Amino acid sequence: MHTRIAINYHLDPKQAVNVFRNIGPSTDIAADRIIIPAAQEAVKAVTARFTAEELVSHRTEVREAIGKMLRDKMQRHGLVLDEFAIVNFAFSRSFAEAIELKVKAEQEKLKAERDLQRIEVEAKQKVASARAEAEALALQRQQITPDLLALRRIENEREAIRKWDGKLPNVTSGAVPFINVNDKN
Repeated sequence: MHTRIAINYHLDPKQAVNVFRNIGPSTDIAADRIIIPAAQEAVKAVTARFTAEELVSHRTEVREAIGKMLRDKMQRHGLVLDEFAIVNFAFSRSFAEAIELKVKAEQEKLKAERDLQRIEVEAKQKVASARAEAEALALQRQQITPDLLALRRIENEREAIRKWDGKLPNVTSGAVPFINVNDKN
């Protein structure tokens, strides 16, 4: 793993004399003697606590931990950390592909679980709908009586008479007229 970081810092004005006395007047010397070793140590110490996957998924937590450790080390030498950023975690190509495959497999697993839940809900809805329809049919069957059937037959005959234009059909297929004229109902 290779990590690139960006650091912005300044000299604590109250510590300027001590910094020049102990480190020297050049910021290059401060970077070489204090900042780079402190950054390397902080990155190694913090990243060792996480798996490679967690380094990516908990990037903010990792950055804050490294920043805190680096800030403390720099402060002891009169330097103030203004900003710290992780520019890049670089992993080997095969490791990055393995992480990508694992993430993809987890996403597919979650999708399959959601699909299964959806199918279960749809099945329950179908069962509930079928039960409701069966209950409705049962209620309708209970209300069908011989009197109701006779009333429906009479209503249908009245409707047929209302629509009839008074002409008998020219062609019949052996059927008897559709209105029962002998019925005394």
